[in-house]
Amino acid sequence: MNEIHLPAALYEEMIRHVAAHLPEEACGLVGGLVDGPVARAVVFYPIENIRHSAVAYEMDPLPQIRAMIDIEAAGLELVAIYHSHPSGPARPSSTDVEQAYYPDSAYLIISLADRQRPTVRGFMLGNGKAREIDVGLVS
Repeated sequence: MNEIHLPAALYEEMIRHVAAHLPEEACGLVGGLVDGPVARAVVFYPIENIRHSAVAYEMDPLPQIRAMIDIEAAGLELVAIYHSHPSGPARPSSTDVEQAYYPDSAYLIISLADRQRPTVRGFMLGNGKAREIDVGLVS
């Protein structure tokens, strides 16, 4: 995957979700459709960060599994895993790279360092490496 398209309404919901959980990191899954190198987000599933930490996240396993089952049942794919960096940059930490267990899904990192202008960047993570992909807002 080289690019992920986020509908503006979905993007706004994700921003509201991560902002509502400050100062903790917030996280979730994004289901969508993949067409070659481009994925289009269709739905997102906010998942509780059971670490309740400002610097780390771990999804509550049961809602995570339910979301993955819902995504598959809807004929979609897991196109992205997202989490926020409440005061850090929108780039993967070494922990993010080490704990990237889904190399075929994008990782969206939402920085809230500037609360008025959140930053969302996408990455493909795998084999200890991070490759940035384009994130585009669509109507």
